[in-house]
Amino acid sequence: MPQVDEGLSDRVMALAKRRGFFWPSYDIYGGSAGFFDFGPLGCATKNRIENIWREIFVHAEGNMEIDCPSITPEVVFKASGHVSEFTDFVVQCTNEKCAQPFRADHLLEGLHPNADSLDRDALREELLKHDISCPICGETYQNPNPEPVNLMFQTSIRPINGLRAYLRPETAQGIFTNFHLLYRLAREQLPFGIAQLGRGHRNEISPRQGMIRLREFHMAELEVFVDPEDKSNASFPQVKDQNIPLKSKANEGEATKTTLETAIKEGHIANEMLATYIGRTYQFLIRIGLHPDKVRFRQHLDSEMAHYAQDCWDAEALTSFGWIELVGIADRSAYDLTRHAQHSRTDLTAFKPYDEPRIEKHTRIIPDLKALGPMFRGDSKEVARVLEGMDPPTGSGPVSINLNGKDFEIPNNCFEVREVEEKVSGRRFTPNVIEPSFGIDRIFYCVMEHAFWEKKDNYRVMRLRPEVSPYDLGVFPLMKKDGLAQKAAPVADELREKGFTVYYDQSDSIGRRYARMDEAGTPFCITVDHDTLSDDTVTIRERDGERQLRVPLDRLTEELKKLKTGWDDLDSFFPK
Repeated sequence: MPQVDEGLSDRVMALAKRRGFFWPSYDIYGGSAGFFDFGPLGCATKNRIENIWREIFVHAEGNMEIDCPSITPEVVFKASGHVSEFTDFVVQCTNEKCAQPFRADHLLEGLHPNADSLDRDALREELLKHDISCPICGETYQNPNPEPVNLMFQTSIRPINGLRAYLRPETAQGIFTNFHLLYRLAREQLPFGIAQLGRGHRNEISPRQGMIRLREFHMAELEVFVDPEDKSNASFPQVKDQNIPLKSKANEGEATKTTLETAIKEGHIANEMLATYIGRTYQFLIRIGLHPDKVRFRQHLDSEMAHYAQDCWDAEALTSFGWIELVGIADRSAYDLTRHAQHSRTDLTAFKPYDEPRIEKHTRIIPDLKALGPMFRGDSKEVARVLEGMDPPTGSGPVSINLNGKDFEIPNNCFEVREVEEKVSGRRFTPNVIEPSFGIDRIFYCVMEHAFWEKKDNYRVMRLRPEVSPYDLGVFPLMKKDGLAQKAAPVADELREKGFTVYYDQSDSIGRRYARMDEAGTPFCITVDHDTLSDDTVTIRERDGERQLRVPLDRLTEELKKLKTGWDDLDSFFPK
């Protein structure tokens, strides 16, 4: 495993602030933990990363993209389980001068293999067992009492007597609540995927580690709706032979490179659809600049897995903070649509026709409207509809339903359970969901760490791949005088017209200008010098090897496009 440079983060953060990639928000007022601003170079790089994500996960896979509000009514998160389940356990330092809160599982990092899966009592036992101290003041927790804290930011819709709402902690719920509309737009054909890129908000207890844990962050999520009986993917042949570093739950050692086809055959990955998106994720991460030796896919242990998940893998990158989760790729079964269908009383099912109609026997709940009428009056028909859509009870007792947000018990004299014969033309079911979920800010930061390179005399280079670098080119006159600036400026303008992002600079020495571009990650610089005035040729300098190539101005665009697409084989362009 590559060595971890624990001081790297400080150097990357300093460069990022100096060159305009990102910096802490509200710094002139002392800042606020968990918030960062993207500067001009950061915005450009982030946008390019997101556009590559769209290319791979939306366009190449034939998926669709939507955009939903960040403010979400409470009823949505009650249905999804976030109101009751989206919590972390917190312990607070008992030193009155300190009193800092910390996530209990974070205090056990390195001391327990899976601390975030522990319940309250188990966390308390582990904290006492390891004699944990406050990371700020050093005082030992004498009687740690982990308390559950919901991480969602609460707000209200309407300023007076408002409807309780939350800032979304993920983008997925807007996709699920739109399923009935999206299913029609997809011509009622499965599978289909819906993407959403946007901001998420989590009121983290004690965010640290810079860009790794934020209170407001950027996400890119994809929800792929599939038939639970058919989780194949037409794109799987394109990725099945990829060697992916996989650390399955059966593997206690380092990640092992395995083809996706082999991983499915050996039972490590649950299905083709999940494997396809593991492969696509690996392609994406390597393409934007993560080092292949510092990326792995780790399967969730059974103790980590949500009760409804059938399989889940995290794409992780090795950084100065250790292995960091960047992407979660999960088979979420039918949990999300089932919950929203129950709470909203909306049909969120799909239908697959049979080749020929069939006669089938089914056990159904047959409501008795005469018995329901006195109990529910005007709502009796709605209660009957809910009962008809339910699975029959296993016993002879009452059944429970949810109506208008309230739970009711329906006595067994109000319905009959009967076997009936039905002519059916197809199968109706709740689709399962395959969900790749990407933390863009974390990915962006890991790209920066993996690209950071120090040469002698603290000369620092951000070796970003051309596809994600904020500028395609730097254009400079060798010096400001002798008419060189007047010749160089039109070159920069013409390149912008040809679609390149260009940084033009005529101040300081040419060496300092190159150094600024190297720190900004700019892959190529164009220099206009005295020879340009006589023969209309310019020098192209590449960033990492500082090699130079002389080309005529009338071939400059053509040569630059070749260099950019041939980035992994620059030796063939530059003279030895």
